[in-house]
Amino acid sequence: MRIYVYAIAKDEERFARRWMASMAEADGVYVLDTGSSDGTAALLEALGAHVTVQQVEPWRFDTARNMSMALVPPDGDILVCTDLDEVLLPGWRAALEAAWEPGCTTARYEYVWSFNADGSDGVKFLYEKVHRPGICRWTHPVHEVLAYDVPVKYCFVPGMRLEHHPDPDKSRADYLRLLELSVAEAPQDDRNRHYLGREYMFRGRWDEAIETLKAHLSLPTATWDAERAASMRYIARCLMEKGDREGAELWLLRACFEAPKQREPLVELARLMASEGRWPECERCCRRALDITERDLTYTTSPEAWGALPWRLLAAACWRQGQRKWARNCALRALELEPGNDDIRRELAKMAGNEP
Repeated sequence: MRIYVYAIAKDEERFARRWMASMAEADGVYVLDTGSSDGTAALLEALGAHVTVQQVEPWRFDTARNMSMALVPPDGDILVCTDLDEVLLPGWRAALEAAWEPGCTTARYEYVWSFNADGSDGVKFLYEKVHRPGICRWTHPVHEVLAYDVPVKYCFVPGMRLEHHPDPDKSRADYLRLLELSVAEAPQDDRNRHYLGREYMFRGRWDEAIETLKAHLSLPTATWDAERAASMRYIARCLMEKGDREGAELWLLRACFEAPKQREPLVELARLMASEGRWPECERCCRRALDITERDLTYTTSPEAWGALPWRLLAAACWRQGQRKWARNCALRALELEPGNDDIRRELAKMAGNEP
């Protein structure tokens, strides 16, 4: 079985050695350098990669990825697409070969997109950028995905883990333009409509975010409950920023009903209840959230919902209602989850001093 890696790169010299080391289990590495001004291309070649330098104008991620995929020799059995700020952990090839089944088109594997301050996994979900050659192409100017010419058959690869260690200074300035272009090209595509609304939210454009996220929810193809609930949570955040707390609460309640097996809407609702001193309601939300013990491997999950936050909110709610012993226990549980969090230590100290 021949396995090739392909990628796009621009000004990523700082990541080249680490990335090449993690791709060493492949039979070949093929990179499209789209115009680096540093030594990325030369270093990759020195480390054994096959590098082609060519600019992509106008810039689109799907065009660049399709060009990089075209660099791979035709005798490959499996193609692995990664970025230079990502790392495949050792043993990935053996895991992939063991899991790959006849007729499989695509592998799914664990992807850690971000890490918490203590180094534990933050946002993580299943990724699917490993595929058979000759049956698919990349589409969408940004947040690009594979479009297949044949029915898709997935296989899950236990033991294959891809980690994202990005450059925090890298600009995302072009993402909004590309997302707007993507929605203009495919107005019925629910996924990128959701992404566009989220991007407006990130940039503080509250009204545009609300309008776009509501448009996402109205699309007939927008049926994935986790993503729908995320749109509802983002609408609530925007309304909070606009001072509409009642509207935010209603949207969070909708999100809770939309995805009843997700902690995130409940934790956000609990935080809203806490901010208004509605401690019995805060307690109920926290308890319901903590009853959910399985975290979905989807990009819509939030690390804070699975860390100390629900326990801290529950501790505060119990303390304010006179449940002092249980409040301390909850705060201790929060500290177990985030042992380096000084705020939790201060909260425990106040409880020890019997302060309200």
